[in-house]
Formats: sequence, C-alpha cells, structure tokens
Amino acid sequence: MQVISKLAFGALLFAGSSYQSYIHHDQNVMVLPKDDSLIQNHYGKIITQQDLDLYDDTKHKFLDEYFQLNDNEISPTAYTNENVELPPNLQRLVASKVEYPDPDDVSDINNGKMDRYHGNALTGFLTYAHLPAESRCYDPEFYDELEFDIAVMGATFDTGVSYRPGARFGPEGIRLGTRRLGATFSPYRKNFNVLNNWAKIIDCGDPPMTPIDNRIAIDQLYRAERAVLKHKTSDKNPGKVPRILTLGGDHAITFSCIRAAYEKFGKISVIHFDSHLDTVDPYFMNSNVTEYAAFNHGTFLNWAYKKGYLIEDGNMHAGLRGWYELADDVDRDDKVGFSRIMARDIDKIGVEGIITKIKERIGNNPVYISVDIDVLDPSTAPATGTVEPGGWSSRELLSVLDGLDGLRVVGADVVEVSPPFDSGEVTTQVAGEVARSLLALMVLTPVV
Repeated sequence: MQVISKLAFGALLFAGSSYQSYIHHDQNVMVLPKDDSLIQNHYGKIITQQDLDLYDDTKHKFLDEYFQLNDNEISPTAYTNENVELPPNLQRLVASKVEYPDPDDVSDINNGKMDRYHGNALTGFLTYAHLPAESRCYDPEFYDELEFDIAVMGATFDTGVSYRPGARFGPEGIRLGTRRLGATFSPYRKNFNVLNNWAKIIDCGDPPMTPIDNRIAIDQLYRAERAVLKHKTSDKNPGKVPRILTLGGDHAITFSCIRAAYEKFGKISVIHFDSHLDTVDPYFMNSNVTEYAAFNHGTFLNWAYKKGYLIEDGNMHAGLRGWYELADDVDRDDKVGFSRIMARDIDKIGVEGIITKIKERIGNNPVYISVDIDVLDPSTAPATGTVEPGGWSSRELLSVLDGLDGLRVVGADVVEVSPPFDSGEVTTQVAGEVARSLLALMVLTPVV
C-alpha cells in the first residue's frame, strides 16, 4: 500500500471531489490503493522507461491522446533494442540520459551570441525586445565609433500630467511587455523581420530626467535626443542619420523629441494618435497658471507650433474623443495646423479610410508619429493617466499604423503608459506591439 500524509493528500484533491471513493481511513493515516491512485485515475499511469520497453497496445492510450502518435511511429517491439531511436515526441517525454556540453562551452548562455527570444524571454538585460543594450549613446567620445540606425530610448518623466501619474515607469513597463518579442517574422508582411533587417537597432536606456523641475527635465531629454542623432549610422543607411523611438513618459516629452528631430530634419509634420487635442491654450489650465506650469502634456503641441517646428497645415490628429476644454479649442487647433480624425470615424470610413486621410494630409513630408496609449479604449489599455471611453481597439490601431508604410518617418514615440494602473501587463504588451509597428515603418522606408 502507498501511504501519504493527510496534508500531502489534501493538496492532491480536486475542488468538489469526494475523496471517500479513493481512500479508507486508518486512524491518522490515509491509504491509497497502489494500482488505483487518485493521480492515476485523473491523469493516467506515470510513464517510465520500463513501461516503454514493455510497450503494448493496452498502454499507449495516454501517448496517443496527448502526443498524437500513430501506428507508423511506434510498435510494441520498438523499444526492445537499445540502438533503436525513440520518435521525437517520446524523446521529449523520456530523457533518461543528459549529454552535457563541455564545461567551457557558453554558446547557449551568452546573450550576445544567442538569437533574441527563442525561449530566452527572461534572460539578459531588460531592453526593448532583447535589443543590444548600449550605454555609450550619450557620450560624445563615441559619436563616430558607435554606429547604429535606430535607437530606442526611454523618458522617465510624468510631472507634466494633469490627472493620474505613473508614466515615469512607462519605459520599464513597456520593455517588460516585450520580453516575448524578438527577431521573428511578421504574419502580415511575408518574410519581413523588423529586428533582423538592414537597420542596426539598439536600446540606449533612459537618460536622467529630474522629477523636481520640468524645465530641467525636458531640456535633459532634448540634449539626450540631440546626442543620439549625432552618431554615425551603418553603411546600409542611405540617409546617414539615425532615428529614435522614445518610450514615455507623459506626453510632454514629445516636445523635446520634436525639437531634436526638427534640428536634424527641418520642419516636420506630426501624426498625433490621442484621445485629446494637446493643443490646449497654455494659460487655460488654472486661473493662476505660470510660464512654468503652462508647459504640460496638454499644451506641448501648441508650444511646438509657436517655436516653428511644425509644417503649416501638415499635421493630423487621429482617434480624438475627449471633450474640448474651451469652445474655441477647434479654432485654435486649426491655427496650429492640425486636421482631425475622430475615434468614431473608424466606424464610418473604416481602417482604410483612416489610412487614406492620413497619407493625403502628410504626403512626402518628414513626419514624426506620436502615440498616446489613451487613443485606445480603456478595455484595451487601462494603464494610462487620462482614460477616455470609446477608443479604438488594439487591432484597429495596429492596422492603421501598419498601413502608413511609405511615409518618411523621422522619429516616433509611445507615451502615457502608467504601469501602476495596469492589469496583467495588458497595456504594456500592447504598447510594446505599437512600438514594433513604429519600428517597422522606419525599417520599411529609410529617410534620405
């Protein structure tokens, strides 16, 4: 008889199962019949090498059901000879011998040599999609030596928000959400691999951004982006200028990104995926607003316009649905140079209609794409500072982004991801996928 303690046996019981049929009591000990154990009743007999050696038709129901073996793969006499190799499915099941590598062989644990992902989701440094980590991006001594075509960097800033904070943890959260991503192939573009293509893509980490003074923080990010854009590129880059994907951070950080891109590429168009305009009157937010407070995540596009960074009448909002603060918000938005696609327009003209409107507006202009994660419905992306019901689904947004191939994307960002409000990494994983679509646009269309 097999004897187990009450505690151990209790751990084996299914909720709601009646254990009287499986045991009998012997004072303080519960006894299981050897050939009719609870585990075997529910899961089938535990398979050993001896069982395989004595394999017959009465014992392979478990294997047939769970490993989908057929009579051509296995027979009652298949394992009587030690030289007969097990079928692949059974090799996975039975591993009585392990052949270890040479003690000095590190080919399977050297992150710099392994393929990204391929089961290594939890290894190495925490970078976007297991990209190579690079600490020299902001060092002037390496502008000529360190070459890359696209840099991912984070902006750990959220003191420009008007409601819920937490976006300072966005870069780390988005990277965590990409642990399963790697150099894989798109199911929508044949043989297209974003991370293993002509472009050398690296992760530059997060430059310092003080949480004490917004003016200093925004300037720190601007100088960091400016430094990254001074690096040389690979020989495969026809434009010879690197591009940046920034992980935010609240939406105020986009001002620094646009400023740095403007200095490198000239005036640019902006495609702004958001539920809010973000061209709000800088002096509206409260009755005692200061010049310091006038810069925030709802006014940065207005400031970018005032500074002359934007192409006139060459910019587009997409996914709007937040109620306007003032009656003249739309008139001001027109003046700043934006056209508007409302969230509900996708129900009328569909994804293709959205893509067409954006491309017609942008044309061949150099364009910066900014994605506030609150463009998505709260059911898709709950972890953000200012949620608005009635947003797009992740599939709709990704389809629109993928349809923008051919545009001359000079930079991009994903912002307003606030991991403290997330549930099961839903938002961070969506944000990571959005970032991959933005990288794909850069890889598909080099900017010359």
